[in-house]
Amino acid sequence: MENVKKAYVAGGCFWGMEELFRVRPGVLDTEVGYIGGENDHPTYGNHPGHAEGIEITYDADQTNFKELLDYFFRMHDPTTVDRQGNDRGSSYRSAIFYQNEEEKSEAEEIIKIVNDSNKWPNKVATTLEPYTTFWAAEPEHQDYLQRIPNGYTCHYERFSESYLEKTA
Repeated sequence: MENVKKAYVAGGCFWGMEELFRVRPGVLDTEVGYIGGENDHPTYGNHPGHAEGIEITYDADQTNFKELLDYFFRMHDPTTVDRQGNDRGSSYRSAIFYQNEEEKSEAEEIIKIVNDSNKWPNKVATTLEPYTTFWAAEPEHQDYLQRIPNGYTCHYERFSESYLEKTA
């Protein structure tokens, strides 16, 4: 596989996002961690400004950034500020961490499509933030819902229909 890429998103508690993304077509690997904050080597107990995020490693011959974002906007509520489910605070913000101008442009395009769909009662609050460093979370947070199937999550597929199908 020569066309392997990575994407970085945050949308609330990282456990649920990892569990849903891990089975998406073209996704090769997932890792939960911290991104977009103030300190180096953040931990669960000390990650000021960091979002609980996910690193998605994918085969770009099987899926692409826009398709991943399409699913991202269907598996969490992108209209809440600093909140998903019972989790509150900037750690739980909805964010896309773009690595280049192409990703930023594609993210802006998807946000417009999501807003224009009127599927949500409010406009998208997802922030677009430049990629900095992704810090892997502690081992006990990796693959959490694989190890604890009834563990906490606020993520689920809210809409089965792709936003992109409407624009094709």
